Order: sequence, then C-alpha cells, then structure tokens
Amino acid sequence: MSYSSRQHQGGGVFVALLLLVVVLGAVGYWLWQDYERFRTSPLHISGQGFNYQVKPGTSLNAVANDLKAKGILRQPLYLRALARDLGVSNKIKAGEYMIPAGTTPEMLLERFVRGKDIEYSLTLIEGWTFDQALEAVRGHPMLVQTLPDNLSTEQVMQRLGYPGQYPEGRFFPDTYLFPRGTSDADFLRRSYERMQTILAEEWGGRSEGLPLNTPYEALTLASLIEKETGVPEERDEVAGVFVRRLQKGMLLQTDPTVIYGLGDSYDGDIRKTDLTTDTPYNTYTRPGLTPTPICLPGRASIHAALHPAEGTALYFVATGNGGHTFSDTLQEHNRAVSKYLQNRKKN
Repeated sequence: MSYSSRQHQGGGVFVALLLLVVVLGAVGYWLWQDYERFRTSPLHISGQGFNYQVKPGTSLNAVANDLKAKGILRQPLYLRALARDLGVSNKIKAGEYMIPAGTTPEMLLERFVRGKDIEYSLTLIEGWTFDQALEAVRGHPMLVQTLPDNLSTEQVMQRLGYPGQYPEGRFFPDTYLFPRGTSDADFLRRSYERMQTILAEEWGGRSEGLPLNTPYEALTLASLIEKETGVPEERDEVAGVFVRRLQKGMLLQTDPTVIYGLGDSYDGDIRKTDLTTDTPYNTYTRPGLTPTPICLPGRASIHAALHPAEGTALYFVATGNGGHTFSDTLQEHNRAVSKYLQNRKKN
C-alpha cells in the first residue's frame, strides 16, 4: 500500500472517531440535560396526592421500578442515579407516605430518607384496665394483629417477652403515634417500656420515709390513686391518706379495689356484702396494698404516690361533684359520709 493510500485511510479513521466523539458528546449532553430536568421536574401525581407505602426491606431499585409501573416515575434509572449522587441509596426508610402533587424526585427522596410521613394514633386512657387497653389495640384497623383473641393475659405477656408478669398497670397510658404495619405486639412493648422508664425516673426522685419498698409497690399505689380521683389537685392528698394509713397499719378501705376484685360480677353497685366478702383485692378485709395494680396509672398519679401531701387526714369521701372531703377523725368522716348520702338522696 502506498504512503498516500495509508494516509488517506488514516484520515478516514480519524474523521470517524471524531464523528463518534461528537455523537457521544451530544448524546451525553442530552442525557445530562434530561437528567437535570428529571431531578427538578414534578412527578406524575394528580392534585389529590399519592399514598405510597415502602415496606420494610424494600430496596430503592424496587421502589423505583414500582413507581415506574404505577405511572408516577418516568425513568427509574435516573432516580437511582440521583440517590447515588445525593448519597442516600441505602438510607430510605420503610413507612407510609402521602406524596403531594408538585413533588420532585429530589423531594421524594428527601421524604423517603426522613421516614414516617404518615402516622396513626391510639390513646390508652389513664385508669383503663389492661383488658380495656388490649381491646383498644385489637380494635385498631392500622395495627397488624398477631395476638389471637383466645390468648390468656398470661400468654399475651409471654408473647411480648415478659413471661410470668401480671399485665395490669405495666403499660403506660398515653397517645402513641405509629406507622402502618406496626404490630399489636410492638405497640404494647412500646407502652410497656415507656412505663418502665417513667416509673424508674419517678422512683429515683421519690420522697423519703415512704412505706414502699419497690417501684412495683409504687405502681400499685398509683393505680389506687388513679381510680380514686379524677381531680388533679387531689391526687397528692389522696396519696397522703393512703400513705399515712399504711404507716399506721390501717386498712386502706378503698372501693375501687373491691370493684376490681369482683371482676365480671360487678354490676355497677357496691353492696355491703361486697365490702365484707374477702378477695385478694378487698382492702376492707385485707391489710396493705393490693397484690397488683388495678389499672393503668398516669404519670401524675405515680408522682403523687411518691410525693404524697403532708397532713393528718386519714379519711376521705366523695362530695358528689367530683371531689372529696378529707377528715382527720372517724367522727368527722362519718359526718361527711352522712352529708354525702343526704345529697345523693336529694339528687
């Protein structure tokens, strides 16, 4: 081959390579521009928004493909590239998300990384029994039910990881937020752990000289206070009466314990025979605290049990308007009881 032929052939290769570089550059530039438009352009979402759930263990790749299949995302590859550029490829969190119209891919990834966009709530009420709390948990439509209705309370506690513990009083009454997919067991464990934390905090700051040997005894006393009064400013006074009676070896004689001991046989009225019929929870027949709490006490009642009001009152009776009359002597108490009964008859 002559020199001129080789030169001509080399020139052709150069031109072809140059054209290839130009084409690749043009394609790359177009792809870059398309990618930049993608990351800042709104997703295909209607004005009402789009509810989307990222299930535990779902990869970003699976989320991108799913959003493409649902018509929300134009290019899954771009979303994966954007996540890589932002350093969040492995940081998306499981949860339920409400994605409004106008959301861009960058905003979408920010939402997925933040997590828990939509949460549901359930309130456990102060003074509820564990059975009432369990019924509320089992009735919530957004909790995954894993604890069959036929389980005994002992079996429920075993499933939760607390075998041998009586459940009453051990779950903290509060409003809890949780994402879709939370199980009933996880919800109850969260409430249980919160009660342990609060009880430990309050026990650590308790007043001196209390006739309480353990945090569980404080929890039990708090449950009695919770059931005796719904008037916030009376809790420490009620606690003071109970503490002084315990210190003096007097019977607590509080009706809510009798009611708890009656169980399903309680029909809304306490009779004289109920007060004299012995049960483990009848504080008219048995000294000291009840063997367990009788309800779910709130933090205010726990605090009152560990910080009772000083004073000399040993008795109290309802006034009929939500509060109580406190008395130092039995004679004063009997007069207060008589007045309460007279008012009750009038009403």
